[in-house]
Amino acid sequence: MVNVFDKQSREFQGRHIGPDNREARQMLDAVGVSDIDDLIARTVPGAIRMGKPLQLPAPLSEAQLLTELKNKSLQNKVVRNYIGQGYYDTLTPSVIQRNILENPGWYTQYTPYQAEISQGRLESLLNFQTMVSDLTGLPIANASLLDEATAAAEAMSLMFHHVNRTDIIKAPRFFVEGKVLPQTIDVVLTRAKPLGIEIVIGDFAKAGIDDTYFGALLQYPDAEGRVSDYRAFIAGVHGVGGFVAMATDLLALTLLASPGELDADIALGSSQRFGVPLGYGGPHAAFFATKDDFKRGIPGRIIGVSIDAQGNRALRMALQTREQHIKREKATSNICTAQALLANMAAMYAVYHGPQGLKDIATRVTILAHTLANGLRKGGVKVSHEVFFDTLTIQVADREAVRAKALQAKMNFHYPADGSIGIALDETTTPEDVQDILSVFGGASTTMSEPAFPAYAVRHTAYLTHPVFNTHRSESQMMRYIKQLENKDLSLNTSMISLGSCTMKLNAATEMIPLSWAHWSKMHPFAPLDQVQGYAQIVRELSDYLCEITGFAACSLQPNSGAQGEYAGLLTIRAYLDAQGQTQRDVLLIPISAHGTNPASAVMAGFKVVVVKALENGYIDVDDLRAKATQYTDRLGGIMITYPSTYGIFEESVKDICAIVHEHGGQVYMDGANMNAQVGLTSPGLIGADVCHLNLHKTFAIPHGGGGPGMGPICVAAHLAGHLPGHVFLKGDKGPDGAVSAAPYGSASILLISYAYIRMLGAEGLTNATRFAILNANYMKARLEKDYDILYTGSNGTCAHEFIVDLRPFKAGAGIEAEDIAKRLMDYGFHAPTMSFPVPGTIMIEPTESEDKAELDRFCDAMLSIRREIEAVETGKADKVNNALKNAPHTQAVVISDAWDKPYSREQAAFPLDYVRLNKFWPSVGRINNTFGDRNLVCTCEPVESYAEAVV
Repeated sequence: MVNVFDKQSREFQGRHIGPDNREARQMLDAVGVSDIDDLIARTVPGAIRMGKPLQLPAPLSEAQLLTELKNKSLQNKVVRNYIGQGYYDTLTPSVIQRNILENPGWYTQYTPYQAEISQGRLESLLNFQTMVSDLTGLPIANASLLDEATAAAEAMSLMFHHVNRTDIIKAPRFFVEGKVLPQTIDVVLTRAKPLGIEIVIGDFAKAGIDDTYFGALLQYPDAEGRVSDYRAFIAGVHGVGGFVAMATDLLALTLLASPGELDADIALGSSQRFGVPLGYGGPHAAFFATKDDFKRGIPGRIIGVSIDAQGNRALRMALQTREQHIKREKATSNICTAQALLANMAAMYAVYHGPQGLKDIATRVTILAHTLANGLRKGGVKVSHEVFFDTLTIQVADREAVRAKALQAKMNFHYPADGSIGIALDETTTPEDVQDILSVFGGASTTMSEPAFPAYAVRHTAYLTHPVFNTHRSESQMMRYIKQLENKDLSLNTSMISLGSCTMKLNAATEMIPLSWAHWSKMHPFAPLDQVQGYAQIVRELSDYLCEITGFAACSLQPNSGAQGEYAGLLTIRAYLDAQGQTQRDVLLIPISAHGTNPASAVMAGFKVVVVKALENGYIDVDDLRAKATQYTDRLGGIMITYPSTYGIFEESVKDICAIVHEHGGQVYMDGANMNAQVGLTSPGLIGADVCHLNLHKTFAIPHGGGGPGMGPICVAAHLAGHLPGHVFLKGDKGPDGAVSAAPYGSASILLISYAYIRMLGAEGLTNATRFAILNANYMKARLEKDYDILYTGSNGTCAHEFIVDLRPFKAGAGIEAEDIAKRLMDYGFHAPTMSFPVPGTIMIEPTESEDKAELDRFCDAMLSIRREIEAVETGKADKVNNALKNAPHTQAVVISDAWDKPYSREQAAFPLDYVRLNKFWPSVGRINNTFGDRNLVCTCEPVESYAEAVV
């Protein structure tokens, strides 16, 4: 008899993994192996295979998982948070929550590298940049960073490299105002140490800035809520050749003079209070705006305006050569993942409320804050500052008595080390809340008090004047605008996205649902620990699961991107070596095939990069590795490797590589980008690594969100455990000082997704996910290898979870390049695989375990059809210049135009295979002219007429 109850506990595995048993059999036959165990044995070296299953809890059904997460959430206490310190409760408009945050059409998009099928999110991110530029009063803004603290560290690094452009450091000092948010100072100190930057913390009014300083960081309003006049200080820094970054608050800037008006060089901060839930610290989109002088060094991505092949307005990522990870060891930043989904939410919040709506919200908040201040003064409480926006710092005789009364009333205030109390109000605060706060201090009543800001603090410039911020006021208008943009973007709800190394797997709805629950979304990251026991349990259990999966002893969940994980892992190695008295070990070996963020992270962590060669078959050149390890034996800090390699193969020599590095005193850092091929079969710890970061937005099912959020936890061997990142909020409770993110557990709310993924799959499901990721890749390779050259395979002719298709031969014979094939795939309804990485002129395909055989076949059919189109060019049947590949993608407007002048049919252009008719995705613009966009840089919303008119 079938045990139906056991089947229920396994049902998620069958829903997450695409192929069923019948399809798997067909695929195995195509690959030419007897069963999936045979395939794995041929692919994963026996010497690194696990000897026993993962020790994880039994899998839960989807219903069981939701019940468990609901029960865990109730261990968190929802109270009224007046902590502030960069984090505020907010009211997420329901139309944005339902249509963006909870909509797979927005959260399953990939980073907009293929701009023609990303026009919707690109427009939204352009709105974000315009919003930031307008409110900060600075001309250039990027499309988001990870959080406010890391944005401040990026600003410091940008200014340092801008001033100190040679090897001779003429200005090594950086001034940080003492009232900058504590977590920001923590992250800035971490970033400064490897770069040799001396941080001077003090009072800006007493600072003696001279030409040994390259810059300064201010907070506006500051951590105590005070709004200071920084003009004279900024002028003084400029007078000695330095620059000034200002951490600020977008809502406050609707009323206060902008950083641009104050002549600051950089403005940064968090857009969280623009409709993004607290989520115990994230994810939230940081913003970053600068003067035009810094546009070539600005970290992250910039969305710019260009034209397409027909001369129509089109958006794309501008200044792409500026992307820091392309510069490798010459990079000044390793930012790769941004916070695109959250930036889109913040932008839509501004679109929905408009300039007057935002100003009304800010006015209500500051009226309530001043009303509270007057009430407190009447009750005999000292309010420290006269000029403030939403935050009061007060002095009381008995702080602990106040704390006890506040907790009894279910309120959280901020209690800094100096003995004062901070009270920060926000959009959710009501007049009744103000009276309740006053009751904690004895119940003094008060009437509404209009603030009168001094002249130096008053804003005089307009903002958000573009029609997009002044049109969508009704929910119908807003819903349709969001849907209009969504329709321009290809996401996982359209078709597979087979990006090698980027692992665009299913983001199951059940994993996403709990993120909207109040007991997860309304938690402040600095709330008392007894109020967040649900999160504490998730952190403990998920850390344990990740340690079991990686074979390591300890885990930090703080890094909030994969690149931050790399950086944190290398800092952990650096701290360990320093503690061992091995401070001279400053050389890091990095294979030439490594991800571009690897060398960038190494330099940021204070290492010098030495490149290791690769063999013709893609393997690391062990002889070259051994020679360089020997050459630098006294200075060797370690090696960064990706496994399976970036070429999609399990190298049998990996244990030897680890042994060589250890023999010469170094540590082994494993980039976890390809953990999707390891889980349950092998592990970094088993292989011999010392530290590994995990891309939770890849292997563990967190959505990519159009370019973020991401999470990059690190797991380490026992000897490194004491050197994991610390945090000022957890000082004395978890590790040493040295944070890498603003919140103690990074973007904590999305840890729920990976937790749910692991709990629903269990040990067997996780292992089978890996096995099917490898099967799906080898099946696609088998279907394509007769028509395309496959660059690298393992010693038994198989690939790991991804493989590289060489497109270079087509350039000589047909003039067809990788970009042409990528754009033509759009006509077939697919996003291109990873282009020209790690080998120029190639594509790297990773199907993941989530796609069924039918979807794999549709993609393979498209690739085989494109091969026939290339053959037509090669044989002269199709024109070398005017053909379906060179003209791709074909928009609907082009196909139905009366002026069709192509030597091939409209049908071939739009419906090259029958299946395309059933679910046609139309690119909204033609091929984009990147050169035009870089020569004519526009990265804010242009006048409205440009949306309708073609460029002549």
